[in-house]
Amino acid sequence: MEVEVLADAEAVARAAADRVRATSGHVALAGGSTPRRAYELLREADLHGLTLWYSDERAVPPDSEDSNFRMSAEALLDHLPEPRRPRVHRIEGELGADAAADRYEALLRAELGEGGGGRGPVPGLDLVLLGCGPDAHIASLFPGKPALDVSDRLVTGVPEPGLEPLVARVTFTFELIGAARDVLLLVAGEDKAEAVARAFGPDADPSLPAARLAMGHGTVLLDEAAAAGLER
Repeated sequence: MEVEVLADAEAVARAAADRVRATSGHVALAGGSTPRRAYELLREADLHGLTLWYSDERAVPPDSEDSNFRMSAEALLDHLPEPRRPRVHRIEGELGADAAADRYEALLRAELGEGGGGRGPVPGLDLVLLGCGPDAHIASLFPGKPALDVSDRLVTGVPEPGLEPLVARVTFTFELIGAARDVLLLVAGEDKAEAVARAFGPDADPSLPAARLAMGHGTVLLDEAAAAGLER
């Protein structure tokens, strides 16, 4: 992945919003504070031509405070009038992690087909947005957890996440993320500098989810505070 360093978290969010505006087709949203700000910056955009997906979700109802769908609705979707609204496919977390993963994978394949628009034999989204946790997790792919090594699925359940809230989750696998045309990883804040050092620095740990992602295509957007980790 290419690495770009921007001034601050606001600049990272604006760059992400610009990338979404420039994309057509299928876009996967991420949870987290920096993605949330990017969504707020899209309230005036015309997203009618997009189909939105979610790269991960908690196994909770859509009105839960832990729901990534609820966050995106509050930040963006609820503010868009019908002519500018995208199609939205949320993960039905209330079904439970495994059932929701099965349903979402079937929906992705029905919408995109085998190899539909991407690279290789799996469906390809046009843009996948991801955040990075302080432990260098991406989506709900946590260090040392079984979901990291799932290679026969596009979406999988995560019964035991690595960070709070400790509720089961649903996540894209590396198979699906790697088939996307474009991937954008957003990392901002001093509290992410250690994760940046461990995932992208000179002594990077290749077993970390963000480090594995970095070996593929796409872009990492860092603000200066997070990018300090590159010098450690």
